[in-house]
Amino acid sequence: PGSPTWQPSPALLDFLAQGPPPVYVGFGSMTGGDAQELASMVMEALAATGQRGILASGWGGLAPGAIDSRDVYVVREVPHEWLFLQMAAVVHHGGASTTGAGLHAGKPTVICPFRGDQPFWGRRVHELGVGPEPIFRNRITVERLAAAIRAAVTDPGMAERAARLGEQLRTEDGVANAVAFVEAHL
Repeated sequence: PGSPTWQPSPALLDFLAQGPPPVYVGFGSMTGGDAQELASMVMEALAATGQRGILASGWGGLAPGAIDSRDVYVVREVPHEWLFLQMAAVVHHGGASTTGAGLHAGKPTVICPFRGDQPFWGRRVHELGVGPEPIFRNRITVERLAAAIRAAVTDPGMAERAARLGEQLRTEDGVANAVAFVEAHL
């Protein structure tokens, strides 16, 4: 869980209140390719789908530059546990923690894996029907990203499955389950 004393900025709250839930897009500390080009593709995909967005600049995945759009709000760091509950969908690199936060929030999830375990999480999200097929970082185009975002925000079955999975995860005591599993096998 995030810090119990964390509070969203008034500007972020104002942005969220000014329209329908936005789509979160962030790639954390992932690097690879031109970060400014990736940010431009994200902006074009959001515009093509008519979606508002929260763009997380992170440590290296996106270089938002001088984004001048009232439909996109740029954040550096915001606790995913809070932010994802406010979103229509989440788009990210597919790290285990970010994937868990998106699924826990019950939001359709678009994964754009860079490396490591991220392709596994992208496939798993798709297999569960809570997100479209993953788009590997080196295969992201405006068209592919727009199609994935569109699917995540307009497919009622995907939204329903994501919401059900989120409910299930929020009621599960994962630590107790893990302890019971380890004790049963010792």
